[in-house]
Formats: sequence, structure tokens, C-alpha cells
Amino acid sequence: MADDNRKPTTTDAGIPVESDERSLTIGPDGPIVLHDHYLIEQMANFNRERIPERQPHAKGSGAFGHFEVTEDVSRYTKAAVFQPGTQTEVVMRFSTVAGERGSPDTWRDPRGFSIKFYTSEGNYDMVGNNTPVFFIRDPLKFQHFIRSQKRRADNNLRDNDMQWDFWSLSPESAHQVAWLMGDRGIPKTWRHMNGYSSHTYMWTNAEGEKFWVKYHFKTDQGIECLTQEEADRLAGEDGDYHMRDLYTSIDRGDYPSWTLYMQIMPFKDAETYRINPFDLTKVWPHEDYPLIKVGKLTLDTNPVDNHAQIEQAAFEPNNLVPGIGISPDKMLLGRVFAYADAHRHRLGSNYKQIPVNAPKSPVNSYTKDGAMQMHTVSDPVYAPNSKGGPQADGERYPTDSSWEADGDMVRAAYTLRRDDDDFGQANALVNQVMDEPARERLVNNVVGHLLGGVTEPVLERALDYWRNIDADIGERIARGVRAQQNG
Repeated sequence: MADDNRKPTTTDAGIPVESDERSLTIGPDGPIVLHDHYLIEQMANFNRERIPERQPHAKGSGAFGHFEVTEDVSRYTKAAVFQPGTQTEVVMRFSTVAGERGSPDTWRDPRGFSIKFYTSEGNYDMVGNNTPVFFIRDPLKFQHFIRSQKRRADNNLRDNDMQWDFWSLSPESAHQVAWLMGDRGIPKTWRHMNGYSSHTYMWTNAEGEKFWVKYHFKTDQGIECLTQEEADRLAGEDGDYHMRDLYTSIDRGDYPSWTLYMQIMPFKDAETYRINPFDLTKVWPHEDYPLIKVGKLTLDTNPVDNHAQIEQAAFEPNNLVPGIGISPDKMLLGRVFAYADAHRHRLGSNYKQIPVNAPKSPVNSYTKDGAMQMHTVSDPVYAPNSKGGPQADGERYPTDSSWEADGDMVRAAYTLRRDDDDFGQANALVNQVMDEPARERLVNNVVGHLLGGVTEPVLERALDYWRNIDADIGERIARGVRAQQNG
């Protein structure tokens, strides 16, 4: 029976349809007619329902909320989003890195921690992780790293041998691998982990003074992690455990939050600091650059359409607002191109016009036409022009987030400094941050992973890799592996 209070089903053009259940046929028993345009629309849309998944960070979800500045850091940046008392709407997405969209949430993997701030000066994106470092320092290796963590070409299976082959041939990965194989390699929930920019960025204040900065979002729920055994059990019981936890916690009014702290380095310090401050495989010791509190990030609104609002959310480190810039971090420089290019492939050339990506500040752009163009374009469509079109304003918005560079064009890693090496900070993580029970869990995690199909000579190289991190830990891992092989 018809219900006058219910909304009628329509086509995507808003035209009411006659039936939700019956195709148009020649008689009850006859063939379907091609001009049943609603049936064709339904089938055609279904066939195109899945956009390409992200290469890394394919599995994830997120929510909406706000960021409120509670302290005064205006001496460091003129960015409107970080001025005292400012509240800014945000969308966030959490994710795993290596798994596909259907993979379990509780695999041992870094977690993505990406934020889009809808600021009064345009969108500002922070594309971060739950780790303060990364596996590599040069973007030329990024594609190869991701492929080593995904699936083989022959049998389409993930392969521990492939992973350790890459890691053991890339000693700069040691710090991140030690982090990954420790307790924090599997957070209990997205709510119980920190988020980091990992990269170094530049802040510029109203006087043009420059600073190098790192972002630290500290969870207000406290750090909690899963053991390997707990994670394996949950992977079988509830592959969407983290996704479900975030949604249900917000739904019941238990809003997760993080407090933002910054490490801030005076611009000139970078020239002589004992480690290269732009190397993504390194952290800045807190005794040199202590954390400075900035504000609080809170998530309080779930998506109503996960595909439209989360899966189509496009985060990119090139979305920078006045007062915030990039640094000579090579990985960051590569990502400034790569992320936007990936979104153009995945979502289309006008992806920034999708509502979740559209800024809440005015857009005065000369972008024109292309698939999914939503903005009404009017002449003039070129610059420069004398017809009253928008015009760049270098006096109000100068390029002040910059640095000097010179030298020959070379293919080389960063210039080594006094305390630059690949294993030192991994050793500090193992011996100064972890206690003995945590080290024992680390050893067991690594032994289990190495026994998962790692072959010679990759296995022996992996054991040497751990001996380089710490001789004792390396020997404990080697004994564990050999005992299992001989037992």
C-alpha cells in the first residue's frame, strides 16, 4: 500500500519511478526492453560503483570533527588555522598501509593518520602516520617499497621473504621496522594511537621568521596495543574491528580526541644540527626540541555515506595554507606530486570539487571543464586579463615558505652529519624506550615473522640486520629462529 509520508524513489535525475522491483518487459513472461532507462541506470551505476582503491592505505575509514587552538603559537606561524582560539572543521581518515580494502584491520602494519582542515584560507592537509618515522628517505624507492609489502606477481600472495629482502637491503628502514615489530605495530584501536606528521614542515610567522616543525597528535585515550595473538584472533573474528570501534564509539557519544604538540626548530639550527633534520627515517630527540602544546582535535560526527565522505576524501601534502610550507625532506617533496596525481587517476581531474574535498573558503580559480566540473565558469577564463578576473596577490600572500639550495645535480642521500647512521635510533628505541617485557615481545614478533617463509640468504641477511640494530637482540632473534628450524 502506498504511504503518502514516504519519499518516492526517483532516478538520479529526480524523476519518480514506477517500481523498485519489476523491470519493463513485453508481457509478464517476455523479454526486457532496452528502453527501461531506470533498469539501465541501476545496472550501469552498479557496474561503476567501485572506484580504484588507493595503492597504499586502501583499507580505512574516518569521521568528522573539529580542531580547536588552546594555546598561543602565533609567534611561530601566521596560519589562520593555528591562531589562538580558532576552531576549524576537519575530516579524518585512518587506514592500514599494505592491505587491500578487504584486508583485516589488525594486520601488523603502520596506520595512516590523515587530516583535512577546512580553514578560512583554504584546505590544509596533514598526511601522517601513527609512527614518527618511515622506512625510506628517498621517493625513488617508494614504489618498490610498497610493492615489496603487497602481493607477488606469480601467486598473488603476500610474502614475508619479499618484505625482508627489501628491508635488509635498505638499512635506513631499521628504525621504522623496529617500531613496526614492537608493541605499537598493532594499535588496539585507532582511538588508542598517536598520529605524527613524520615529515618536517616549515612554519612562517607574520614577520617572515621561519621555523622547522614536526606535528605530534597525542591520543587522549592513552596508548593501548594488541599482542600478535590478540590481533590474529580478531582478524578471524572481526576483520573490520578498528573501523567498527571508531563508528560505534562516536555513535554512543564517546568522542575520541588528540592533543596536538609541536616540535619547533629555529630555521638556522638545521644547518648544524647533529642529525639531518629532514631525514624521514630519524626523529628529533625531545631533549633538544621539547613538545609545545597547541590544541585539541576531536571527532564527533560519523559519515552518513562512507563512500562519498570518506572513500572519496583526498588528502594531499601539497594543500598548504599561508604560514605553512614544505621542507627539503625528499620524501615530502616527492609526495607533493604523487598524492595529487593519484587522486586525479582515482577520482578524476576535478576531485577537489567533490563535496568532502571542497574548501569552505571562496574558490577563485581558472580551472575549466573536464569530467565532473561542478563550478560555473565565466569569462575571462585566462590570466593575465583586463576583464576583472581574479589576480594573484604577491604582496598579501608572498612565497615566504622557502629555503636556499645550491650545488651540483647529483643522485645521493643526505649529507651525513655527526650522529647520522641507520641503526642508532633503532637501537635507542629498543634499549631506551622498550622495557624488557616489550623487548621479549619484539623478539617473538620478529621470530614469528621470519619463520613465515623467509628463505636463505635473505634470512641470514635479516638476522645481521637485527644484529646491527642491537647485538643482543639480534642473537636472541637468531637463536629463536634456529631453534624453531631445528626443533
